[in-house]
Amino acid sequence: MPTTQSGPGGFPDDRAFNFAFAFRTAVAPDNVNRSSLASSPPLIVLRVPQSEYAAGVDRVMGALRACIHHNGKLVPSAHLPASDDDSALLSESAGVQLMTGAPEYMTPDRYPHFQVMRDLVGYIRRQPQVWLDGPQTRNLRRHAGEQRAQRGGLLGFARTGGPPESGALPANPPDLGGLPGFLVRISWLSFVQRLPKWLWARWTSHRVMRGWLGAEQIAGGGRKLFRVMDTTGAVWSSQLRNDPHHEEALQQLDRLLFRALLADLRTPAVGRYLPGRRRRTGRPVLLVELPPPGQRGARAAERFLRSVHQARATARPPGPLVVAVGRPSEALLADLGDPAELTFEQASLRLDQNDGTPVLVTFSEGAMSAPGLDLGRVAPRTFRFSRAVPTGIAACVTVLALGAAGLATRQALAPDEDHGCVGGTASVAESAPSAPVPVDSKGWYDAAVREIDEQNRRAERAAAQGRTVRTVVAFVSSVPTDENETRFDGTIPELRGIAMWQRKLLDDAVSDDSAVRLRVEVRPTGRAFANAVSEAEKLVARVRSEPAAHSPRAWARVVGVLGYAQSRDETRAALRVLGAAKIPAIGTTATADEMPTGAAALSYWPLTPVNSTEARIEADFAGGQNIVAAPGSGAGEGPGGDCSPARRALVIESSADLYSRSLADKFRADFPGDSQVFNFNQDARFDPPPPTGATNVTSADELARQLCRALGAEPRSVVYWSARARDFTALIRAMDTQGTCIGDDITVLGGNELTNVAQTGAFADKDWLRLYYSAHRLPATDRRASDKTRQFVDDYNAFVRRTAKGTDPWVQDGHSAVSYDAFHVLSQAVDQARLRDESVSRQSVLVALGGGVTFNGATGYVSYDQGNNAPPVDKTLVLLRQVADRPEAVVVCGAYRQGASSAAEGAPCSR
Repeated sequence: MPTTQSGPGGFPDDRAFNFAFAFRTAVAPDNVNRSSLASSPPLIVLRVPQSEYAAGVDRVMGALRACIHHNGKLVPSAHLPASDDDSALLSESAGVQLMTGAPEYMTPDRYPHFQVMRDLVGYIRRQPQVWLDGPQTRNLRRHAGEQRAQRGGLLGFARTGGPPESGALPANPPDLGGLPGFLVRISWLSFVQRLPKWLWARWTSHRVMRGWLGAEQIAGGGRKLFRVMDTTGAVWSSQLRNDPHHEEALQQLDRLLFRALLADLRTPAVGRYLPGRRRRTGRPVLLVELPPPGQRGARAAERFLRSVHQARATARPPGPLVVAVGRPSEALLADLGDPAELTFEQASLRLDQNDGTPVLVTFSEGAMSAPGLDLGRVAPRTFRFSRAVPTGIAACVTVLALGAAGLATRQALAPDEDHGCVGGTASVAESAPSAPVPVDSKGWYDAAVREIDEQNRRAERAAAQGRTVRTVVAFVSSVPTDENETRFDGTIPELRGIAMWQRKLLDDAVSDDSAVRLRVEVRPTGRAFANAVSEAEKLVARVRSEPAAHSPRAWARVVGVLGYAQSRDETRAALRVLGAAKIPAIGTTATADEMPTGAAALSYWPLTPVNSTEARIEADFAGGQNIVAAPGSGAGEGPGGDCSPARRALVIESSADLYSRSLADKFRADFPGDSQVFNFNQDARFDPPPPTGATNVTSADELARQLCRALGAEPRSVVYWSARARDFTALIRAMDTQGTCIGDDITVLGGNELTNVAQTGAFADKDWLRLYYSAHRLPATDRRASDKTRQFVDDYNAFVRRTAKGTDPWVQDGHSAVSYDAFHVLSQAVDQARLRDESVSRQSVLVALGGGVTFNGATGYVSYDQGNNAPPVDKTLVLLRQVADRPEAVVVCGAYRQGASSAAEGAPCSR
């Protein structure tokens, strides 16, 4: 436990007690909470006063280093002091330090991505002039192979030269004359030296490109490591020839090195059963000294911090904790996204977040001159012997068990490999209604709003009787104007879920005097949330002049926001407006990882799994499960059909749409096969630009033609859809009209966006379409659905029968359940806030949310970590197979009931 020292040393005590605890927990949590090591904490920048720079940096660095060192490193760490050389690449220093002196037998202990990238970057920096002689692909491959051989291991025998005692082979074989000598030399060079390095180079190229570099912008769609490095190296070398200190080139090289380092630090996964995974008990720590602008070493340090910030945009967790101490320049802070200045108490809450925005904290001058805190030492679990021992034991036991099981079941196994189609063989047209379900767009919308208005009057009557009542604002998109628009928008089921929870809340409050009754104001923000920012600004202006907590109109005081069902640049900007005003916001079906950025990172709590989680599950599903019908096999024939995993993904995205480009980028990074990107936008909006190699398309007819060509070239392709539902309907109709490639079934895998239209029966006559898509709750008919889910569906059906006429198409849609649970989260936080704050301020609601909210809801088990506004832990994600007017769950991941876990559910949930 941190204790206050009597002397002037230690970590400056600027109300940093909670930060001291959070720092130690983030670096080395106890064994029960070790799953937190699977995250990537935000970059921490600690700013010391200008007048105390030298002494302040020494003091803070000394306290932090003492926390993670004791007769050696307690966790993998690197200390990056101010460099005398402003052209130094601190990412290289960080990697070298992490590789050396790490605690014995703690993983990760290998850095293959970093080491090969370090070799290639070193070649470019030391010899920029060689590109004047032409391409260097072969030389880069040979250089990297020789450097790897020099490091020893299995390839060590192939290194050339070196003293005899080193074990290296001589550069040339024994000198023999004539034909025997010629043959010996050819054999020696080809099979003893060159072939092993060539095989290593091919394997490394495949691993690096598939692992991370292929998704980077500099790859330009290339698939071969050394060719990509030759192409980019030619540009960097021209810059470095003109100026060895060229800042742009150095920044790119530094970022590349750090991105390679993140690829190494990501593996192995945290926890589970393999010895290597269980030995990750501490997080790598990088401590960076940051000189004031203009001083020696400032450029190198700021370059490194930019690399950290930029590289994390494409890397997946886990990642290191990076703490910079010193004087950041205004230019650096701008490049880091202008992080809001926080207190140490606020910063302590951010240490548990995953990939949040950078954190900026400034020490006060008073704290720098006063006695400080002793941070104590981290105490990760250590090991006495190499992981090879338990790995060998586990391998032997596994081999014996598998052998025995194989002998026992060999006769029972089917002679042929299983090619059955996941979820069956039926298309969306099997047993479908003859026409789409009729939708009364305006009538159903008005009915949901009328129900909310009726509950608002109940709440206001209770307020007049002296009960505590507050207001929640629900931001939705536009009021639907026609049937087709309703099919592409989840507003109606979302409002139904809000109305249902409000009614339950007010009913329960009749017998619960401590409950806070909540009104709901529904605020449309235009088609596709076009007016989200202006409406958020209006709300901020209103809350600045809202009634006092004890006034007769206290019920009008806003305690939080619900909604923003779509991840768009507009909704992300609106959340930042609300975050700057510290208005709590609970998300519904917006799933982009990029939503809680900037000021929103402290006030926005998403409810659904983020795109990175969804994309990983969908990529593993597409690449590992039998979902693509074999050409000419007649997938609809026989009980199981003939399907296989997708060899190629045809990715349709809209780069101008935050949700679409986020989901598509992450899917491509995780998909094990090749991919081809089509950037589809019927409004011809392509800014930001699509990934390199993508094809821009504005016409559904043209997209259909290009998809048919791609399917003809590789029939075992899955069409991965990340664009909006309106565009999807246009494509399906265009493909059906052209009819050039619908002789065989076409498999489409998409995100939750497609639930808006798939369940309305809009594709009832498309007998060539096999459709999978994600959702956020189990169908009530699924045996795994919890009692709470089934109860919600019964209540939903009763609500629809009472408020609307006609057949409801969304009984199995997740939007209503998500908004129902989101309102539950906010109302529970409001009730908790009232226990400590009778005024029920928004700040107290934020504190209650930060303390964690847990319940069993309509969408499954909801459990937010304390101090973490990431989505609920292991939140339910379902992949549905659409068959006619009903969905069937083919993959169920996460805590759909208390006690369920992705880790125990196998592929594709458990990676």
